[in-house]
Amino acid sequence: MARRAAGGSGGSGAKASGTGVKAARRPEVRLPALEPYGGGELEPDGDYDGLEFQELDFVGQDGGGARFMDCALTGCALDETSLHRARVLDSVLTGIRGVGTDLAESTLRDVELIDARLGGVQLHGSVLERVLIRGGKIDYLNLRKAHLKDVVFEGCVLVEPDFGGARLERVEFVDCVLKGADLTSATLTDVDLRAAAELDIARGVGRLAGAVISPVQLMDLAPALAAEMGVRVVGGDQD
Repeated sequence: MARRAAGGSGGSGAKASGTGVKAARRPEVRLPALEPYGGGELEPDGDYDGLEFQELDFVGQDGGGARFMDCALTGCALDETSLHRARVLDSVLTGIRGVGTDLAESTLRDVELIDARLGGVQLHGSVLERVLIRGGKIDYLNLRKAHLKDVVFEGCVLVEPDFGGARLERVEFVDCVLKGADLTSATLTDVDLRAAAELDIARGVGRLAGAVISPVQLMDLAPALAAEMGVRVVGGDQD
């Protein structure tokens, strides 16, 4: 089994910063010696333990309900791959790519997702706990009604991510670009947005209670906040 040390800026205790926001616990996955995957298509409810998946094509395959434990997936193609209700545990996914990957209602725990290139990935209703998403670009990420706890987005680009109705607890955005984010009906607790490289919220800006932002970000978001509150901002010289 992979050994994991909860580290990151918050340490094992996820200590609060000077602002009172609790830092996320980052995964540190140390994989054991892995066996190369023997090939063949993914199987529904398959059990994959201690395997290395290298540059494999899983396009259109059905691995719904599968369990990946202590695995490494590197450079794999996941276009239209069904991984509905899959469990990905103590694993590292590097350079995966795909459009329309279905991970709805899945569980990702102690996972590192590095340099992914994904579009329209479905993670609605999923549970992400101690997950690091570093580098890469994800377009139209669907996290509606998902539960994110101890999740770090670092150095990645998220285009129109949908957090509608999701719960975010101890989530950090570090050098991360958010374009057109949707926070409609989301619940945020100890969410740190101060280090985001770009913060653009298209909907649900009023749901930022429970998050911490920088003064510059506040100024940038002021028009959206005013519109959300129904406040009209006009010049002082109006007749």
